[in-house]
Amino acid sequence: MSATPIQITAAVLFALALLHTFAAKSFEILAHRHPRHAGLFHILGEVEVVFGLWAMVLVLAMALLGGGTQALEYAESRQYTEPLFVFVVMVVAASRPVLALVQQALTGVARVLPLPTPVALVWLGLALVPLLGSLITEPAAMTLAALILAPLVFRQGLPEWLKYVALGVLFVNVSIGGTLTSYAAPPVLMVAGAWGWDSAFMATTFGWRACVAVLVNATVLVFLLRKHLQMPAATPQDSAAPVPLLVSLVHLAFLAGVVLLAHHPVAFIGLFLFFFGYTQAYERHQSPLLLKEGLLVGFFLAGLVVLGGMQQWWLQPIVSSLAPTALFFGALGLTALTDNAALTYLGSLIVGISTQSQYMLVAGAVAGGGLTVIANAPNPAGAALLRRGFNDESIGALGLLAGALAPTVVAGLLFIL
Repeated sequence: MSATPIQITAAVLFALALLHTFAAKSFEILAHRHPRHAGLFHILGEVEVVFGLWAMVLVLAMALLGGGTQALEYAESRQYTEPLFVFVVMVVAASRPVLALVQQALTGVARVLPLPTPVALVWLGLALVPLLGSLITEPAAMTLAALILAPLVFRQGLPEWLKYVALGVLFVNVSIGGTLTSYAAPPVLMVAGAWGWDSAFMATTFGWRACVAVLVNATVLVFLLRKHLQMPAATPQDSAAPVPLLVSLVHLAFLAGVVLLAHHPVAFIGLFLFFFGYTQAYERHQSPLLLKEGLLVGFFLAGLVVLGGMQQWWLQPIVSSLAPTALFFGALGLTALTDNAALTYLGSLIVGISTQSQYMLVAGAVAGGGLTVIANAPNPAGAALLRRGFNDESIGALGLLAGALAPTVVAGLLFIL
């Protein structure tokens, strides 16, 4: 594991960024205690800012150690397709016409189920929507699920520990819910081409296990939440004129186009600009687009791309040295410290990796995708949309880790047995 000074510096900064994510909630507390410096503490307490901030420090350190040209060449050599895609799909999926249509569909299904409507809606938001991520991609599923669940679960009055358990279940279910196809989950996408995994393989190997785990996690959580759930109070948006079906279908067409062009940033950014123009033309059917939240999430993921790109020197030897079963548990633990897509990408570079090791690597990476905000690309989107429902409007890293442990165990058992 010989490393250059720049690589060692990058590893240290990556560790500091991880510590910063665990301390983010403390900065929000300091912001309330010291109003004079509240602005600075609020910035440092934004989880979405953490990795972008430390990535900028890394680029400056590279400029000092190796020169400005080398630093810029490294930053420009990174692939930013995923951060751009998550930003675009988050904004489009969270638009009022899409959300209204999804809510109407889920409400219709909820009324058919033999359960109180709010209970059924929460169950559908935690079970059906994450599995829908296998079709519309995990970031879109996370966005829709978070917006549907926010007024029902992530609100004041609900016990804080239950909200953390709900957040853990949502993150884990979205991470494993995208494994029914070969293109929807980022960690699967990284290896599907190299290892010849198509959607039929994913459905028969991972998909049915993921479905069982998602249903178990959602059902147990809803049972714990059942006494706390009620329909949210009406909002001014609820009393607004309903969105015409044609407008919602046009938005769905934009969303489908973005998903189909997910690997072509020039194309889906161009489509997004058309979408932005359409929302301005039919502004009366819109709510404010989630541009700020989407940009913050994109900044977070771009920072993770920059910082994570310098960790291969110590991560890949660990991944390549583990036996299949050890690899499963190693991947499950390591994915809490780095994006699971980056982890599986490193695995795809290993020459001669066995079929069993391939399965164990991906299974561990997706099962551990809910343990931290950085573990899975859609998690920052969920955190950005739901953090206002928590005390101090901040999500504690330890609270999320504790809340995600039980659903992670359920997913892990189903994948490894």
